[in-house]
Amino acid sequence: MEPERERSGSTFKKGRKRRRIPSKLVGAAEAMRSRWDLEERQQPVAKKARLSTILFAENCEVTHGQLCELLKYAVLGKSSFPKPSWCQLFHQNHLKNVVVFILQGLSQLHFYKFYLEFGFLRKAFKHKFRLPPPSSDFLADIIGLQKKQIIGNLPKAMEGSLHFASSKISINLQKDPIIQKYGSKKVGLTRCLLTKEEMKTYHFPLQGFPDCENFVPTKCNGSVTDNSPLFGLDCEMCLTSKGRELTRISLVAEGGGCVMDELVKPDNKIVDYLTSFSGITKKILKPVTTKLKDVQRQLKILLPPDAVLVGHSLDLDLRALKMIHPYVIDTSLLYVREQGRRFKLRFLAKAILGKDIQCPDRLGHDATEDARTTLELARYFLKYGPKKIAELNLEALARHQESQEPRNTAEVVQQLNTSVLECLDSVGQKLLFLTREADASALSSSKNCQTIKCLSNKEVLEQARVEIPLFPFSIVQFSFEPFSPNLTEEMNKRIKIKWTEMSTVYAGPFNKNCNLRALKRLFKSFGPVRSMTLVLETHQVQRPVTELTLDCDTLVNELEQDSENRGTIYLSGVSETFKEHLLQQCSLFLGLEAMILPKDLKSGKHKRYCFLRFKTFGSAQRALNILTGKDWKLKGRHALTPRHLHAWLRGLPHESRLPGVRVIPPPSEQEALQMLKVDHPKIAAWHWGRKIGKLYHNLCSGTLCLILLPGTKSTHGSLSGLGLMGIKDEEESTTPNMCL
Repeated sequence: MEPERERSGSTFKKGRKRRRIPSKLVGAAEAMRSRWDLEERQQPVAKKARLSTILFAENCEVTHGQLCELLKYAVLGKSSFPKPSWCQLFHQNHLKNVVVFILQGLSQLHFYKFYLEFGFLRKAFKHKFRLPPPSSDFLADIIGLQKKQIIGNLPKAMEGSLHFASSKISINLQKDPIIQKYGSKKVGLTRCLLTKEEMKTYHFPLQGFPDCENFVPTKCNGSVTDNSPLFGLDCEMCLTSKGRELTRISLVAEGGGCVMDELVKPDNKIVDYLTSFSGITKKILKPVTTKLKDVQRQLKILLPPDAVLVGHSLDLDLRALKMIHPYVIDTSLLYVREQGRRFKLRFLAKAILGKDIQCPDRLGHDATEDARTTLELARYFLKYGPKKIAELNLEALARHQESQEPRNTAEVVQQLNTSVLECLDSVGQKLLFLTREADASALSSSKNCQTIKCLSNKEVLEQARVEIPLFPFSIVQFSFEPFSPNLTEEMNKRIKIKWTEMSTVYAGPFNKNCNLRALKRLFKSFGPVRSMTLVLETHQVQRPVTELTLDCDTLVNELEQDSENRGTIYLSGVSETFKEHLLQQCSLFLGLEAMILPKDLKSGKHKRYCFLRFKTFGSAQRALNILTGKDWKLKGRHALTPRHLHAWLRGLPHESRLPGVRVIPPPSEQEALQMLKVDHPKIAAWHWGRKIGKLYHNLCSGTLCLILLPGTKSTHGSLSGLGLMGIKDEEESTTPNMCL
């Protein structure tokens, strides 16, 4: 059953044919969404390969297929493969070698259970990410040896659009987010409109909201039907002393003609024209006299009462216009993507309509083209319906179209099905695979793979020292006996309790008449509060001392020194305009490399905290002093939780114990640990962490190195894995990244 749609003062009616309005010109808006391409163009001539300062994987989890993307790109570069969809590898042609260490039998749980023992790994690699539990052959997955990827119906050009042939490969359409939202049958225009609740979630300007007090309504309050006219809207913005302001607006009617195309002079001083996105320059704006109020007046005249505005990230356009409009279709939300992510307009134009827009050789976007494209995308959705869109399997295409478009369908198929071994073979190179003799894998018998089987982990290590320098691509696999199901369960429980204790603040004493609401408000100003318990029958307030909390202070100090946290600060109480304010005063924050603004995965709304990463610890400390001072009035500290750990901790159940409760280790764990006579897990973590560290130090400069703890999967349950990544002696980043 469809959810009830919320729309005040409007009546939805069905009709047969949509009314169209005559037309005249252009618009474009999608600033900051092409940052990766811009960043690479802005880089000076490189001397060393390097990775981006932050990983762009949603929820910090990287699939095995995405790992394969990176490895293939590392071998052949962008001349043959698109860039990885989840991270940025700059100057791939300066990579010397690729080495992958696999610690079979270990997981993310093991890493954080023995965090202090894995000293080298946590300090040497600042890029860490989660891995899903492994399949039956983890190695084959990350190398691309599994049976050909199911990519659905691949597109073929047909009358100017990319249509998909009838499916020969089974796709589970019911799991497609578009089907889950709209169903499989065709829908009318009114079903595609954002509800008031959705507009609120995605920060559209709405009547009566405190941040929209000076916004002007379009006066479009007529009854919307499936016949109502569509208008494509696109705006260009610049950055002024007061934030983003409008510099150009284009309004295109459904027939494709432009009814409005105006350059607009901002009211405040311009600090950045954002020319690479907008195409607007100082020279272009100099003779312009049109102001924002003139544009608002024209729009109110041009739009009929039942007009529906169509755009891509339309909330940004309406905020630049400082106008409120109740009926909108946002193509970045219409074509629903997994986990709240959004497809770029450029990608949708190519994949759905078969047209190239926003070409990199042009200065800025063609506003007319972008506005018309959003209209065409909306009409395509209405004409063919959700099922047709789902059959296109856009997610699979998006992962392989990041940098350059393959020339034809066959090329897409070939790229998606090529393994790392085939990539190496194409350049006359071989892969080295070192493993224990008992560990079977499809890779061992593969063509173009030099496999050396050893009797023990120690022999694997000795062979690695000798063989790795002789091969451009090496995989070194160590195998560890997995913990028993009982021990794994006990470890999982204990580590959850331990992290919960570390995240618990003990404050007091309080009297019986204390204001609980004010107290909770105070704690929430430091960050999200999961739960709060008031204990009145106590006189001493301190963290309970148990076996699990003895090393808490040491662990906190080591977390602060983690390479992923070094130079990173945590801030609480940030507003929606924090990013813009920070950019306006960027001269105060020298060495800023990345801004991480976490989003709620369900609503897509920014949370009220963020992380800022700086080039040095000193830069981070100076920024922290400024941001927690009297002018900014934020609360913050040096970061303790890397992104992947932060995501993992969010999923932990609510564990809480009252002060003074003594924790006794479960007998099952004590017995299990005593049985592990040869390789006590704690000693093994310390021992092999050091051994791999020595191997790493012997690698040549410019080597891409990955440490993979694949995770475990059994009938008793699954544990997610962990990946660590870095380039030996990589050049530090100096270009800020904004993770939206």
